[in-house]
Amino acid sequence: MLASAQREAVHLEMRDTYTPDDPCYVEWQKSRIIDVDTHWQEWRDEVRNTVARGVAIRRARIVSQPVTEFIRYEYELTSPLNVAAGEQVRWLPRDQASGLTLPGNDFWVFDDHLVRFTFFAGNGEYVGEELATDPALIKLCTTAFEAVWQQGIDHSKYQLD
Repeated sequence: MLASAQREAVHLEMRDTYTPDDPCYVEWQKSRIIDVDTHWQEWRDEVRNTVARGVAIRRARIVSQPVTEFIRYEYELTSPLNVAAGEQVRWLPRDQASGLTLPGNDFWVFDDHLVRFTFFAGNGEYVGEELATDPALIKLCTTAFEAVWQQGIDHSKYQLD
């Protein structure tokens, strides 16, 4: 869907654990080494190509503190992968999100006309997704994202501990 974006793609992540069996995460748990070239080259290239076309990609993460092991992994992955590819990333501690109205699931919004909700099981396993074009859902998601973005801390300034 990034390939079809013309102006902007925004992504809101609100969970503390994702895909616990992901090979890159499992490898990181053992070695604490991030190898973006082996595991993430396709994603990095897609983001770079999208940004090169003039599309802004922004990602915001609402996280519990102290962070989970998976969020620590994401944090360590963010600079060499997301930021290096051209994404803008902000973090919002969960205790600062209490006054925000948020959808029940993580999502992407593409050019303010398409929402992709992503569903996860309680343990973080991916279980599916849903596309929506309902203007009310799009407005809910874009408004929620912008509220998180406004309060969020840029990745370059966010500290885990």
